[in-house]
Amino acid sequence: MAMSAKAENRVRRWREQRWLLDMAVAEQGVEFDQARINYTAGPAGLEAMGEFRMTAARCKKINDIAREYAIQAQRREAKARAFEEQGRGVAARESYMIAAMLWSIARWPIFEMNAELEHLEKKMNECYAKYIQYAAHPIERVEIPFGNGQFLPAYLHLPHKPAPGEKFPCIIAVGGMDGTKENSCAMYGDKLLERGIAVFAVDGPGQGECFARRVLVTYTAHMEAAEANYKFVSNHPAIDKSKIVLRGSSMGTFFSTQAASVLGNRIMALSQSAVCHEPGHDTIFNHAPPSFKMRFMYMAGFEDEDAFDEWVKKCDLRPLAKDIVVPYQVIAGEDDQLSPLQYTRELLSLVKTPRQFVIYQSAVHGVYNAPSTVVGENPQTLQADWIADRVAGKSIARSEEIFIGNDGRATVKPLE
Repeated sequence: MAMSAKAENRVRRWREQRWLLDMAVAEQGVEFDQARINYTAGPAGLEAMGEFRMTAARCKKINDIAREYAIQAQRREAKARAFEEQGRGVAARESYMIAAMLWSIARWPIFEMNAELEHLEKKMNECYAKYIQYAAHPIERVEIPFGNGQFLPAYLHLPHKPAPGEKFPCIIAVGGMDGTKENSCAMYGDKLLERGIAVFAVDGPGQGECFARRVLVTYTAHMEAAEANYKFVSNHPAIDKSKIVLRGSSMGTFFSTQAASVLGNRIMALSQSAVCHEPGHDTIFNHAPPSFKMRFMYMAGFEDEDAFDEWVKKCDLRPLAKDIVVPYQVIAGEDDQLSPLQYTRELLSLVKTPRQFVIYQSAVHGVYNAPSTVVGENPQTLQADWIADRVAGKSIARSEEIFIGNDGRATVKPLE
């Protein structure tokens, strides 16, 4: 068993619908609740994608996920060590990155701290450390002081080794509840590194390694993390502190909005994709698969579901809208199943800075694999160029809404 009976019983719908969840995995694989393979394997490239999908085919119930992905991670790690022993550095790099991502996905369905999660996390870190050793761009592992003796683990990715005195623009990447810092920057062809922009990928409160470290989500934890993260990147010798941008994805759209509200004009812009803007998060926690609520309750340190339900009602970005003072981009799927777009529209209506709201027709939460994202402009490319324009100092003439249809055409109108 991946989890104890106590953890399995934490959420009523998880307990009552467990047999349905196992059926969903049997029918749809590990992506029964969201595009997990896409965002975990994607940064490691096409070779990883095939291996992740092959492993997913062996998963017929929830408890298979940690087991099967750990088995595959062991195989890939062994391949990486063999390449290393043969002096094949590039092959070792690729296999260590893929192994780290396999260990990462094996961690996902364990919503408590136990020996198995501790082991999987240790293996993920070991493989990623070996990937760093052979990586094609400089990567720095750091621990950001946070709170009372706690730390936020992070990786700083630079586009290349800086020349003497060279400084890079930088994004602070704020991921979602299921993501980790390891999948925030691609091994090859990262769209921001390719544009000369550094990526500071951090596990914030409740996320990634902080999930097991018990650095918890609170109403203000990600605001406090924003200050800690900014302090590090703004003082780094390779970072231009006048060109820092926040990027948030999924639940990171909620956290990065909180962060932007305290950082003010110390950042240049805020860019988000795959929204979680709904006040109280009713849709994601009470109508979507219960895996989301299971994970977030542990992220926030709750064992009692009723207490969590009362706590989460107060999660609301609307009072912070007035404190967003930089250009603001939001990219969303028209049919987002975790946060209805009416709440994003309401939030954007309260922000007074230049805004860009991009909607992809028929796309769901992950904003991928819809006709609009395939034949229209790629969402990640659109986001990367918008960020690049901001750090280049290009102004925004007006706030606008862009609707990208399934025929690939973009319709632009003023944002009301």
